[in-house]
Amino acid sequence: MREGVEKLTTETGAGQWGSSLAFAGSLFDLEIEVYMVRVSYEQKPYRKTMMKLYGADVVPSPSTRTEVGKRIREKFPDTSGSLGIAISEAVERCLSLENTKYSLGSVLNHVLLHQSVTGQETMEQLNSVDEYPDTVIGCVGGGSNFAGLAYPYIVDQKKRPQKETEFIAVESTACPSISRGEYLYDHGDTGRITPLMKMFTVGHEFVPDPIHAGGLRYHGMAPSLSMLIKHGVVQPRAYNQVEALDVAVVFAQQEGIIPAPETAHAIKAMIDEALRCKETGEAKTVVILMSGHGFFDMSAYEAHLKGELKPFELPQARIDKTVGSLKGLYPDV
Repeated sequence: MREGVEKLTTETGAGQWGSSLAFAGSLFDLEIEVYMVRVSYEQKPYRKTMMKLYGADVVPSPSTRTEVGKRIREKFPDTSGSLGIAISEAVERCLSLENTKYSLGSVLNHVLLHQSVTGQETMEQLNSVDEYPDTVIGCVGGGSNFAGLAYPYIVDQKKRPQKETEFIAVESTACPSISRGEYLYDHGDTGRITPLMKMFTVGHEFVPDPIHAGGLRYHGMAPSLSMLIKHGVVQPRAYNQVEALDVAVVFAQQEGIIPAPETAHAIKAMIDEALRCKETGEAKTVVILMSGHGFFDMSAYEAHLKGELKPFELPQARIDKTVGSLKGLYPDV
């Protein structure tokens, strides 16, 4: 307010981050302009309505408001969009307007550290019942969701480990940056407006297939989390949308909670770990972050219950193409 800021621009995939910023903007009398990945804009119309209810301007990305959006729409008129494209549009829009700032929802390290209040709260809650996790699990798109839960425990492991904790980051097989991507310098956005960052990536030109887990459709991964994966501190794991939603149905029937498709991937890993412990006879404390509800994802569940969703494994040729293009662009990096 003291700086004279009147507007924030941002991107959102499934819409959770866009909803959060939209509500915050309503409290602080800030205009919020959200570039929502087109496929999620169409798949989750009520998430869009929720943001508009809070007063935000929600734009399907790629759009005609930015030069990046226009170029991509001209080249790929039927594109479903991507988080990389939405980031490019939000950044370009910010740079073209007066009294405007850009607010990123994930990926950059300071966002991951900000989210770590989640893990700090979890640690306090478990301490109150004398518990400490053997395994920490979260889903990953850009990384802030998982890191928010895991980072306080990773730091604690270095200071005073009560037990050796395993950290599992779960992604979609449709966008497998940490399980099948390469550890390279890349841009955080498709339009190459942002600086180069060392991270796991499938290439900034990659546009994922329109799976329902919109928050897991990002081409890269946060630099700090990528480094932890590279050094084996965090284990990557990937599941397709069918096996993720299969366990989400079981979870909903047992717990009465309908998880977001993104969270369903983490639930799949949690159930796999629980079944493994059942086989070995181990007693373990497994902590999972319930990162979002699925109330706006009924179309995904309806399609799943009808057997209309397909398990999607990204062909290696597509990764080779976009990563190869990145290496050709920066051969000396």
